[in-house]
Amino acid sequence: MASVDPEHRDEEHAPAEEEDTGAQIAPIVKLEEVAITTGEEDEDALLDLKAKLYRFDKEGNQWKERGTGTVKFLKHKVSGKVRLVMRQSKTLKICANHLIIAGMTVQEHAGNEKSCVWVASDYADGELKEEMFCIRFASIENNKSFMEMFQEVAESQKKQEENTDASETAQALEKLSVGEEKSNDKASEEEAAPAKEEAAPAKEEASPAKEAAAPAEVTETEAKKDDVEKKGEDSSA
Repeated sequence: MASVDPEHRDEEHAPAEEEDTGAQIAPIVKLEEVAITTGEEDEDALLDLKAKLYRFDKEGNQWKERGTGTVKFLKHKVSGKVRLVMRQSKTLKICANHLIIAGMTVQEHAGNEKSCVWVASDYADGELKEEMFCIRFASIENNKSFMEMFQEVAESQKKQEENTDASETAQALEKLSVGEEKSNDKASEEEAAPAKEEAAPAKEEASPAKEAAAPAEVTETEAKKDDVEKKGEDSSA
């Protein structure tokens, strides 16, 4: 029996190439593009690092993992406020979301140069509650960068609050000054009013003098009339 060449045998059993008909199949359902918003559109990222986050469970007295993902410092373009936001890598679920305010501090975790801890009023679960966080980075450099940015933001927020207080104080003093000027103007008007009232009787006193002068003019006219009549009688005589 003749042997069959393996290459020839493969050619015989090779599947026929599919013919391209050029037909186009229209989709059954037309999907429209949907704009996805993250809530970060009006903010600028000051820091963006990968890390693993933990929170301290007071009831169990132990650290519990919140997730692995990206932690950011986001500064609002208008208000200038900065918040810390961390999302899980795959699900993008928020595992930390709180403001960095004046007076907040961060410190290195005891015995680990790659991690640090801090306390904040967090809103990741939809309600404001105080949490103690611990975050761990892949390197010591990333941990230092995080801590330095944390402290820098906290200090800048303190200065911003001081500037706001100073501005509010200046506005209050300005309103007070305007109020005093208005009070002084009102007092001046009240003082000027009696002077006008005193001047009015003097004008009224001048009226009787005018009335007294009127009869004198009438008497003089009558005297002239009598002289004319008398001269007329003398000429007729």
